[in-house]
Amino acid sequence: MHALRWHAKGELRLDDVPEPPAPAPGQAVIAVSYCGICGTDLHEFAHGPNLIRTGPHPLTGLEPPFTLGHEMSGTVVALGSDVPGVNVGTRVAVDPCLRCGVCRWCTHGEYHICAKGGSIGLAADGGFASKVTVPVEGLVPIPDGVSDELAALAEPLAVGLHAIRRAGVQPGDHVLLLGAGPIGIAALLAAKLAGAAGLYVSEPVPDRARKAAEIGATEVYDPAKTDVRREVFLRTGRVGPDVVVEATGRPELVELAVNTVRRGGRAVLCGISGASASLPITQIVPFERTVLGSLGYNFDIPRVLDLMATGRLDATPMLTGVRPLSAGRDAFAELEADRGSHLKILLKPEEH
Repeated sequence: MHALRWHAKGELRLDDVPEPPAPAPGQAVIAVSYCGICGTDLHEFAHGPNLIRTGPHPLTGLEPPFTLGHEMSGTVVALGSDVPGVNVGTRVAVDPCLRCGVCRWCTHGEYHICAKGGSIGLAADGGFASKVTVPVEGLVPIPDGVSDELAALAEPLAVGLHAIRRAGVQPGDHVLLLGAGPIGIAALLAAKLAGAAGLYVSEPVPDRARKAAEIGATEVYDPAKTDVRREVFLRTGRVGPDVVVEATGRPELVELAVNTVRRGGRAVLCGISGASASLPITQIVPFERTVLGSLGYNFDIPRVLDLMATGRLDATPMLTGVRPLSAGRDAFAELEADRGSHLKILLKPEEH
């Protein structure tokens, strides 16, 4: 079968690889329907290795080259263990978090921050292939009425939902989102579901700003032309937003998030980069601001699928393109050249 594999920085190849073997106990093989290109994938391609380890991963033993892709939907074709509610032929989304199952975090329900953890597509072969082997604990049945395309968006949407849950957004809260890329838009949708009264977005890219407005942002600001901190302060009765979500990982926006949130408010950081930010103690302690990290999701993918199935969450604005897997390298190049025109491109394998 074909697989889109990371070999090194700038080296992404469509390789011929063997199909997965029969799954061992605790594993399943799925035929991939769709797999989304994540900003993490783009970052590894252009600037890696970052989350990818150049030596064997401590949990999986895998080292490059391996198949990227962790935002996937598919159909179970083989099971190595019985899984309640899952059979061969079941349509599933995949929670790609790899976990040891025995550390303090795994045993306390925080598998997403497992001490040895990783992700399918970054520490094990991923979904940019016709078939992939995954742990059975990551299988999430897709409800009737949710398409395979939209189910492949459950993973990035879960990142936004998790950030909003971490922030404790309540009905009537005012929320500022810094960045309207895929995770910023996911957080916007989740904040809207949580009942936020004011949804303010800072985004300099016109296409993404327009998308945020279409989805239901109260106001969208171009930070190159507007003092976002001042405008949101005025729009909230000179109080400031209850929550600020930073979805880019840029140091200056991390600082802006902390400096902008109201006294007693929560700044949630879910963008990842290798840069360092300066957070003055005088902007945190005297105002009792809370700064929270938010990584991925923790049982949030099933929540997203249920929200889709009940009609509470319309994920269609996230989907901006589908490409065949054979055109995967071109899709990466397209996104590198112009991220603003797209939120999520899905790759579809052409062989099973």
